[in-house]
Amino acid sequence: MSDFPTLVFVPGAWHRPTCYSKVVRLLQEQYQLKCSLVTLPSTNGDPEATFKDDLDAARTAISNETTEGRNVVVIAHSYGGLVGNSAIKGFARPRHDGAVNSASTSLAAQTTDQAQSSASGYVVGLILVASGFTFTGLSFMDPLLGIPPPAWKVNKETGFADIVVPPGEFFYHDLPEDEKEYWVSQLTPQSLKALFEGGEYSYSGWKDVPAWYIGTVEDQGLPVVVQRMNVGMAREMGGTVEHRELQTSHSPFLSQPDEVVEIMVEAVGAFTGKPVERAGDRAEGRGNRIISPAARLWQPLTWLRFGLPLFFGHIIGRGIVAFSWCRRLWRAGLR
Repeated sequence: MSDFPTLVFVPGAWHRPTCYSKVVRLLQEQYQLKCSLVTLPSTNGDPEATFKDDLDAARTAISNETTEGRNVVVIAHSYGGLVGNSAIKGFARPRHDGAVNSASTSLAAQTTDQAQSSASGYVVGLILVASGFTFTGLSFMDPLLGIPPPAWKVNKETGFADIVVPPGEFFYHDLPEDEKEYWVSQLTPQSLKALFEGGEYSYSGWKDVPAWYIGTVEDQGLPVVVQRMNVGMAREMGGTVEHRELQTSHSPFLSQPDEVVEIMVEAVGAFTGKPVERAGDRAEGRGNRIISPAARLWQPLTWLRFGLPLFFGHIIGRGIVAFSWCRRLWRAGLR
């Protein structure tokens, strides 16, 4: 199915790209979609690896496809969302081509580098999994004021971020014990530099392309309420965001790969304007675990579960937009 975009997978902190192996196998075997896996240098055991190194790895994977005339969908998990968002810079279709449903593409068009200038392929969509919507100019830890969450600590002696909670429960509590132990054994050291530095390279790629968000209801790392607020914020700030949720841990691609693939395939169809057909018979009874979060008038519980977090997200987004507008006016007045 060469008409469909290549899916470029960016893993999160501490994770090898093999964490996506279940969904990649399904996407390739059942839908014949091309997949490209990014290995983040910051997870390769080098404490000197930076966010810029991770960003370069993702941009190389994207460029390898676009320079061959193939479009790309970026898929990113957790910390990888910062990498994936930022890697989109200069690869989105320019606004005058009329194919991006976003209010902010002119900056990306202006900053297109030489590698992209001769390309005929573009990044046409973004899928975030239990991640966040990146702000241009901020590092991963900047929104947290540089204070690590309780799950990990700074190890200045080694230069790595040390997980201080049981990683099996933190990342994979909904997996069988044997699988949980295996994936814990696959975790790698995570460079601190990539988490705390590199804000000058970050970019809000979600403003340049339509995005889909896969939320994780039982997440012990990024609470689902925060995820829902992030979606509301991004929508208020001009992002085109489609939202789905799964009753899973932080790693739905391992515990519910069929559902994750179903969402991804639906997203690719939305990005391209044509459905992705499955080879063979479609399995029944899987999609009923996929939630489309929305506050429904006749279901008061949804007002609390979805409506309030999305509403507060909109308020935060509006505040950020207002602050940015006032700052631009102030700077213009100083000139």
